[in-house]
Amino acid sequence: MKNFFRVFSLLGLVLASVIFVFVFLGEKEIPDRIEILENEELNVSDMYSQKILQKDLPVFSVNHQKSSKTSVNSNSYSVDVSLLGTIPVKSTSVIVNKRQYVVPSGEIFGVKIYADGVMVVGMDAVATEAGSVSPAKEAGIKIGDIICSVNGNEVHSVHSLNKAFKEGPTSASVLILRNGKQQEITVNLASSKEDQEKKAGLWVRDSTAGVGTLTFYEPQTGVFGGLGHAICDSDTGTIMPLRSGKAIETKISGCYKGGPGITGELCGVFQKKTIGELYANLPNGVYGKLKKYNSKKDVVPVATKKEVKLGEAQIISTVDETGPHYYDVEITKIYPNSDENGKNMILEIKDSALIAKTGGIVQGMSGSPILQNGMLVGAVTHVFVNNALQGYGVFAETMLRQAKSFEAEALEKAS
Repeated sequence: MKNFFRVFSLLGLVLASVIFVFVFLGEKEIPDRIEILENEELNVSDMYSQKILQKDLPVFSVNHQKSSKTSVNSNSYSVDVSLLGTIPVKSTSVIVNKRQYVVPSGEIFGVKIYADGVMVVGMDAVATEAGSVSPAKEAGIKIGDIICSVNGNEVHSVHSLNKAFKEGPTSASVLILRNGKQQEITVNLASSKEDQEKKAGLWVRDSTAGVGTLTFYEPQTGVFGGLGHAICDSDTGTIMPLRSGKAIETKISGCYKGGPGITGELCGVFQKKTIGELYANLPNGVYGKLKKYNSKKDVVPVATKKEVKLGEAQIISTVDETGPHYYDVEITKIYPNSDENGKNMILEIKDSALIAKTGGIVQGMSGSPILQNGMLVGAVTHVFVNNALQGYGVFAETMLRQAKSFEAEALEKAS
């Protein structure tokens, strides 16, 4: 009898331990927020790693609770997940999104960005009667800093910065933005022996421009996303903070082919026509609103990241004066949980016609829409320096979410 109770107790301990493990794993692995599409079945066990799925899992039951509307395109409800229908595991929220549709583009366009402040791109010594000094460097200003104001006066251009130094006191209070945080720095300006003007010894930039590819636009609103990565300063590599910007009609004038160790480039010529305004310059693309657009063009569904598959796909790119064309590619790797901006997938160019023209992926093709199984799955972002046939792509789902968030912000400001 004692042996029976020992065995019974041991089995009870093992069962309790197993239940504890599954409850612990459920609490850890099931996310606080799950997004699904309309008519898509919620499958909580899919949230577990492949290693756990290979085992015989107990049945998890889901108790749906009250639904609420979170936006025009989504509803939400909460669920209680339990083990064997009785043991509580976790409560989580489920967002049910409507399928989104956009017009894929592939048109080349130019981007002009006017910075929110001026960016420090270099520093130099100021020649004074007492010798050379570097006021900005000595004060702790660094390359890549954004100068927002001087002595309380906002600066948005090289001219306004020079004017603020010229008309203000010798000891200037400079508000800078560094790594997303503002800080105030006192700069003791030096009087130049050349023209007797007060100077900080700074090289700054207040605007930049580039060429890329329009990824998509919404047929109802004209809100668009493009490039798949940010426009950065050419000297510092820092993302230019956007105060205002324009999308410019651009024509291809030529192409420098890419190759091993060689980054090719599309040569574009800006035209006089402004085709849209920019809302945002972000790590995963530039976003704005077109002035004129064809609302009757064919739309395609936007894939969720779960719907992107390895294998054949196509990109739409403009690489010559004939306009956008489809080219064959292959998606060779997918990183669904990657935190690196613009690096959610790897694709390889397979189209001989495109390879003959460009050598593979070149600068200016960034933003080229990637289509697979009739859906927009992403956009080209970067080329591999050592292999122009390969490059990275960003999920279209991510770009559309950003476009909509800034559309909402713009409408709120307008109201």
